[in-house]
Amino acid sequence: MIKDNQKYFNRLHVVLDAFVVAIAYSLAWYIRFKSGLWKEESEFIGTLAPRVYFSALLLIVPVYLILNYLFNLYTSKRYSSTKRDVVNVIKANSVGLVLFLGFLYVIDQNDFSRGMIFVFAGLNVIGQSGSRILIRKILRTFRRKGYNVKYVLLVGYSKAAEQYIDRIMQNPQWGYVVRGILDDHIPRGTLYKGVKVLGTIGNLEIILPENKLDEIAITLSLKDYDMLERIVGLCEKSGVHTKFIPDYNSVIPSKPYTEDLNGLPVINIRHVPLTNTLNSMAKRIIDVIGSVFAMVLFSPLFLVSAILIKATSKGPVIFKQERVGLHNKPFQMYKFRTMEVQEPTSEEKKWTVKDDPRVTGIGKILRRTSIDEFPQFFNVFKGDMSLVGPRPERPFFVEKFKEEIPRYMIKHQVRPGITGWAQINGYRGNTPIRRRIDCDLYYIENWTMLLDFKILFLTIFKGFINKNAY
Repeated sequence: MIKDNQKYFNRLHVVLDAFVVAIAYSLAWYIRFKSGLWKEESEFIGTLAPRVYFSALLLIVPVYLILNYLFNLYTSKRYSSTKRDVVNVIKANSVGLVLFLGFLYVIDQNDFSRGMIFVFAGLNVIGQSGSRILIRKILRTFRRKGYNVKYVLLVGYSKAAEQYIDRIMQNPQWGYVVRGILDDHIPRGTLYKGVKVLGTIGNLEIILPENKLDEIAITLSLKDYDMLERIVGLCEKSGVHTKFIPDYNSVIPSKPYTEDLNGLPVINIRHVPLTNTLNSMAKRIIDVIGSVFAMVLFSPLFLVSAILIKATSKGPVIFKQERVGLHNKPFQMYKFRTMEVQEPTSEEKKWTVKDDPRVTGIGKILRRTSIDEFPQFFNVFKGDMSLVGPRPERPFFVEKFKEEIPRYMIKHQVRPGITGWAQINGYRGNTPIRRRIDCDLYYIENWTMLLDFKILFLTIFKGFINKNAY
C-alpha cells in the first residue's frame, strides 16, 4: 500500500509549479518576440537583451511559489475541489501580475514588454490549473484502485458520524476507508451503510497500539462530551492523527466565526458581517445616497401614482403599517395604498392572496410592478430600512413564525430591506416562508457590499415584476 505523504506531494507541486512558471514565461517571451504573431508597438519595445528577460526568472519563480503558498495551493487534495484550486490559481496570478507591473513602475523600467507579462499571466494560469487537474486525476485513479488510502476509525455514534460516513461514501476519490465505529451505547454489530460498530470506546486501548490506523475521527454525541478530553489524550499518546467532528452542526454553522479572547477560543453561533462598525457605516452611507437618488429619480412616478390613487378610490395616498425591524424594534413602513380602506384589526392578520377583492384596480398595477414599495425609500433615508435586506414582517406574523420556524428571528440582526436575496430568487408573495428565511440567512452570513450591488442590479430584472406579486 502506498501511504499518503503530504510533504512528498507538496514538494512535487512546488517543483512542478516552478517548472510551469519557467515554461510559461519562456513561451510568452517567444510569442512576443520570436513568433512573428506580435505587432511591434514601438521601436523601443523589446530592445532589452534576452538575458535581461530570463534573469528576471530568478525573482519571478520564488515570488510565484510564495503566492501559491499564500493562496492555499499546497494544501491536501483530498477535500479541496478542482474549482477551488483553479480559483486560487487565478487569484495568485492576478496578485503576481499586479506585483510584476508595480515593480517595473517603481524601478522605472519602460522597456520591459507589458504585453509579454500579460501573455505570461494567461499561460501560467492555464499551466498551473492543468497541472493540478492532472495530479488530482492521477491521485483519484490510485485511490479508486485501493492505493494511497487512509483508514479511519470513528469514536462515537452520532448524527455527525452518519454525516461523515455519508460524505466518505459519496466521494470515493478522497481515498478514505472507515474501518468501523466505537460507541458505549450502540450494540456491537450495528451497521450504518456497511460500517459496523466494533465495540465500546474502551477498545481504543487495544486498537491504537496495533498502529493500523491513519486517523481517528472523534464523532461523539453531545451527551458523551465529558469523555472528550480523555479520548483525545489517549489518541495523541498513540501518535495517530486525530480530528474532531462536532455533533452540534445543527446549532453552529459550517463556517463559524471564531474569536480569540486572550487565549480563550470563542465561537459565534452566527457570523453577521454587518455587526462590524465599518461595514455597517459603509452600508448606511450607500443607503442614504441611494435613497436620495431614487427619490429624485422617481419623483415624477411618485406624483403620477399619488394622483391615480386619489382619483380612483377614497382614502390616503400613503398606507402606513407597523413592521418589525432591526433588533426587533417596530417601525411604520410606508407604501402606496393599493387596497380599499380597512379596519387595522382586519388587515394586520391577513395575507394578500391572488385576485384579492380588497385590491383596487390601480393597486393591482402598482403591486404587479412593485411601484407600491417606492415610498419605502423614505424609510431607508430615515434609517428604519436598508436598500437591501430581509423583508420586514408584521408583528402578528413575527410572533407566529418565531415559534414555528427555527432561526427565524436571526433576520432581525440586520436592517430590513426594500429588496433582498429572497426576492431576486423569486420568493415573495405566496411562496414558502422557510425558503425565504433560508435566503435571508444566506444574505446575513455572507454579506458584502458587492453582494448588495448584485442584488440591486438583479432587482431591475427579477425583483420589480414578479408573478407572485399581487
